[in-house]
Amino acid sequence: MGIGRPEGANRWVVLIVLCVSLAIVAIDSTVLHVAVPAVTEDLKPGAIQLLWIVDSYPLVCASLLILFGTLGDRVGRRRILLLGYGLFGVASAMAALAHEPKTLIAARVLLGVGGAMIMPATLSIVRQVFPDRRERALAIGIWSAVAAVGAAAGPLLGGFLLEHFWWGSVFLINIPLMFASLLVGRWLLPESTGDRDGPWDVVGALMAAAGLFGVVLGIKRAGGGEGVVSPMTLVPLLLGALLLVLFVRRQRRRKHPLVDLSLFSRPAFGTSVGCIIIAMLALVGLMLIAAQYLQLVLGLSPLETGLRMVPLTLAAMAGGLTGSSILPRLGPRVMVSLGFCLTAVAVLTLTFMGHEDNLALLLTGFVLLGFGLQTTLFGAYESMLSDVSQGQAGGAAAIGETSYQLGSGIGIAFIGSVMNAAYGPRLDSVPGVPGGDVAAARHSLGEAYEISQGLGSGAGAALRTAARDAFVHGLHVTLYASAGLLLIGALAALRLPRAMDLSASPADEDAAPATSERGLRKTAPAQRDHEALAAESSA
Repeated sequence: MGIGRPEGANRWVVLIVLCVSLAIVAIDSTVLHVAVPAVTEDLKPGAIQLLWIVDSYPLVCASLLILFGTLGDRVGRRRILLLGYGLFGVASAMAALAHEPKTLIAARVLLGVGGAMIMPATLSIVRQVFPDRRERALAIGIWSAVAAVGAAAGPLLGGFLLEHFWWGSVFLINIPLMFASLLVGRWLLPESTGDRDGPWDVVGALMAAAGLFGVVLGIKRAGGGEGVVSPMTLVPLLLGALLLVLFVRRQRRRKHPLVDLSLFSRPAFGTSVGCIIIAMLALVGLMLIAAQYLQLVLGLSPLETGLRMVPLTLAAMAGGLTGSSILPRLGPRVMVSLGFCLTAVAVLTLTFMGHEDNLALLLTGFVLLGFGLQTTLFGAYESMLSDVSQGQAGGAAAIGETSYQLGSGIGIAFIGSVMNAAYGPRLDSVPGVPGGDVAAARHSLGEAYEISQGLGSGAGAALRTAARDAFVHGLHVTLYASAGLLLIGALAALRLPRAMDLSASPADEDAAPATSERGLRKTAPAQRDHEALAAESSA
């Protein structure tokens, strides 16, 4: 199909280019987690600086998704994507060579900006180059599977690099990959724009960015142990919420809004966004607690913990890749609801985990969890994107990615709060352990283990046993809470369309002229046949 000319590039080659860059962004969101001890030892950051080193990337990325998603609709998605590639590569080099905490924080902020440019652009270009819904479903399945694999592979890749190189290597690997993506993307990727009616709402974009920054920061503070009533949590949360309310009011008054809020009134779009939030809310915080369980309760090493997560990743890949064949048969409503139910069954299966390692049970739970979660997210993303025109694809993709990030942040705070509420009261008193040490041990299982090392053998062993029992109890409570949220998601998914509409939407036909001459233009087979017959008749 004319490989080598951007206007005729094969859409599957375009998908490969997009997925490679998406994998890099997804890996970078988790790869630093295993490098934190090495960064702390080398750069000696303070507690606040270390917090910003870890959180600045996802925080900035989540805040700017709507800004760059809608800007791509205005000035060109390919242009924004290529700028994101370049910025991500430069920021990676800056992070790899950082010699002080401030430089690393600045690099992580720039990485967040680059990630916010890349993530919605990849999904909106997928929406553009696959006008046929069956093919688009397969493409979104591949896209979602790559995102899941990238996030899961981050800790494994980071652990491997840290065993052989210094901590900066976790960023250095981004440079050649982003440089290659920039060159190939400039050559192959199509350019397209969305609706250009009226001026781009700069003030609204900045309000959305600042509001999301405050909300996500407040949520992260609450999930990080600050407490919901802490000023460090309430001030950014309330200011962010106020800005988002003003943003919504501004969009409703404008003739040409930055984000078409009427999209949320559509059952397919609004319900899909809600399902994404619920899925991430139920599971992201739970996976962090599961990682602590594997290491602190079962005594597995970080590498062994990562390997235990591999079946979950493979099952998520299978869910994304097979979703395109399941969706036309079941329809969005049944598929997403069943995905939620299957994930709830997986979570309830894991409640049988105790103090001893049960590999078969863990494997079963993780496989069901990965497949069910990815099936849910795939069905929700596909329904959301198919409910908008190509001209709205950038904004819709940004809303979907923002929902994912918000769900993740709220999930960490919510599940962490449930865990703390269930874990702490189980450590009221431990025979032979002073009350002050018991109170400190209630903060976390890791802290309880540290305190036990300073006690005598008998008291230390008693504290470790009591803390481990309390943690397992807390894990079971959080699993039940997650299962309840997933069942709520299954009920919410009943508002999705019953069947998958495979007919071309009029919105897409109206949006076709918005694609530039360098964009991919794919005529439906029936239309091409009709035009050919007409030409032959004329001859």
